[in-house]
Amino acid sequence: MKVKIFDTTLRDGEQTPGVSLTADEKLRIALKLEEMGVDVIEAGSAITSPGERDGIKKVVDEGLSAEICSFTRAVQVDIDAALDCGVDSIHLVVPTSDLHLEHKLRKTREEVKVMAIESTQYAVDHGLLVELSAEDSTRSDMEFLKGIFQEGIQAGAKRICACDTVGMLTPEKSYDFYQQLSQLKVPLSVHCHNDFGLAVANSLSGLRAGATQAHVTVNGIGERAGNASLEEVVVALHTLYQVPTNVDISMLYDVSRMVARITGVFLQPNKAIVGENAFAHESGIHADGVMKKAATYEPITPELVGHKRRFVMGKHVGSHIIKQKIEEMGLRVDEDRFNQIFQRIKSLGDMGKCVTDVDLQAIAEDVMGIMAEKPVELEELTIVSGNKVIPTASVKLKIDDMETLEAGVGVGPVDAALVAIKKSIADVIDIELEEYHVDAITGGTDALIDVVVRLRHNQQVVTARSTQPDIINASVEAYLSGINKILSDKRIEKRDLE
Repeated sequence: MKVKIFDTTLRDGEQTPGVSLTADEKLRIALKLEEMGVDVIEAGSAITSPGERDGIKKVVDEGLSAEICSFTRAVQVDIDAALDCGVDSIHLVVPTSDLHLEHKLRKTREEVKVMAIESTQYAVDHGLLVELSAEDSTRSDMEFLKGIFQEGIQAGAKRICACDTVGMLTPEKSYDFYQQLSQLKVPLSVHCHNDFGLAVANSLSGLRAGATQAHVTVNGIGERAGNASLEEVVVALHTLYQVPTNVDISMLYDVSRMVARITGVFLQPNKAIVGENAFAHESGIHADGVMKKAATYEPITPELVGHKRRFVMGKHVGSHIIKQKIEEMGLRVDEDRFNQIFQRIKSLGDMGKCVTDVDLQAIAEDVMGIMAEKPVELEELTIVSGNKVIPTASVKLKIDDMETLEAGVGVGPVDAALVAIKKSIADVIDIELEEYHVDAITGGTDALIDVVVRLRHNQQVVTARSTQPDIINASVEAYLSGINKILSDKRIEKRDLE
């Protein structure tokens, strides 16, 4: 039996502090969720604002195959707003714990039960599918909770949902809790929050206990510590429990990156499944094992979720990875020169640094006495900036034997310089800046600035670093180093094909 996926990225996920999605952004995410195979898309809470209703209507107007849902409270005005948006269903939420009834609603249990029943009947009478949901259900009296669900079902609710609103469940309690509710014999949803880092584990326990649908968000975003993560729940079901869903797992990484970009909520590198380090290896033993047989140190392949394996070169790196990287650069070194390269990398690792692809190429070429190929060279850089001047950069580059001159503006001088460079190389290659990181290595106003950039061209990702006293020059040098690495690799590939 398949587990259904109810995605609430556009509602509960948008409640992440600092996140506010436009109507067009909601539509972009909804289209990806539809393409990925999500069963239900909670597009928002229609009562929230005119802009929220515009976003929900845009999603509805696409005629998606996924069920489009709106969050509502147990009041008629909320349901009318949802009806006005043309949604298929509502996620009708009523608080059920005495804590919420006394201090938030200031109503009795009987009053709340009447609200739930009347709201459900009203929505059903107007053609909506109702998923009746209990807020703070895991701190509610079980008999009262069952009673409110039973009467809601009699009033026409087709699904029920029990929300662990503040993440109080443990996997053991989750199993017992949802098993009792599964006896009500209607589709049951788990909705778990991550306050103790247990949202995914609790969701899986609830599904094992008889729930048939999981409420999730992309990347686990949501208020406070977030919600159960879509990608973790789906991949765990697929791999660990052999339970299918309708989600196309190969799209998970791309959807994760898109949601991170749109919301501005970026992932920690070690995030399971979709983090940048999820399939990254530095340890020599691990890397060597993965090269021989991926399953030695990877429970799933990165390709399964649309991700990519990478090897990090630091003090733990093994010789096998360095040799492979050098060969990929089209370089051939004897044993003595390789040992020199290897020791330099280990020394940098002991200093707390990781060696990028560009660093490795520079080290290898230095050891071999080869001048690094630089398809793009900086001839001249001029910056104008001030408190009453739009930051503007003028950049003269030499691309092979041709000179280009471009100008760019940005939110600051570094941004302006990188904009100008990107315009200069637009006809040569399309580069996306995925990450920009700055550290001040020493103290004082003359501190050495360490800039690390991560650039992407199609499926190729490279990192590059520059350390200088001037942040603008360091940023430009790191950016150009990454571009040159990508261009050099492309030329090596072309020569190999010829």
